[in-house]
Amino acid sequence: MAEMNGAEGSDGGAVGPGGAAGPDGGAGAGGVGRRGGAAGLDGGPGPGGAPCPEAIRRALAAHTTMTLAYADEDGPQACAVLYATDASVVAGATHMTGAAEVTGGTGVAGAVGGEAAGDGPALYFVTATTTRHGRALAEPGARVAFTAQQDGQEWSALTGLQGRGRCRVLAGAERAAGWRIYLERFPFVAASDRLRAALERTELWELRPDWLRLIDNGQGFGHKEEWSSP
Repeated sequence: MAEMNGAEGSDGGAVGPGGAAGPDGGAGAGGVGRRGGAAGLDGGPGPGGAPCPEAIRRALAAHTTMTLAYADEDGPQACAVLYATDASVVAGATHMTGAAEVTGGTGVAGAVGGEAAGDGPALYFVTATTTRHGRALAEPGARVAFTAQQDGQEWSALTGLQGRGRCRVLAGAERAAGWRIYLERFPFVAASDRLRAALERTELWELRPDWLRLIDNGQGFGHKEEWSSP
């Protein structure tokens, strides 16, 4: 598990709590980067316009829970939320592992404006702006770091994700598109009138990562694959 919570940053810096490094490779406050701009593999600028690798997309689509790390006036904090992703939908790669789970077999495309060249896949989660993390994420310029992995993995086959980016509350057509992806990933929400009504009254967020790291010990201990937006 050291690779998920004690790995080095992309330029050799220390990883913050939860395994997510700050944008400068140093330890983020609670894993939250304080400076803008995603680091490349060596801590420099990201590869301009490079698409997010399919291996990272498949890993995002295979998970449903992420731990968000953020900071507010009282310091670093973390919380866990369920998320759905357009990782497979936007790429049009419905043959990839996990794509059927994300799209529900319907092939919903162009969600929330689609994905421009060099942009990362979008993650959607529900939380109220009245929560502590909701208030922090709604602050102008706020950044967040996150991890996603399954519990109970053997170290020799451990896989997981680290990332960082920005969040925003969706409204109108953007919310409707993101909500469809969320319901398709979590059909039990639509199956419960009470739960669906409660979540529909709550804000739907988009997290757009600008840096992602896949860790896959199945390909060799400490194997990493990274992506960053320009």
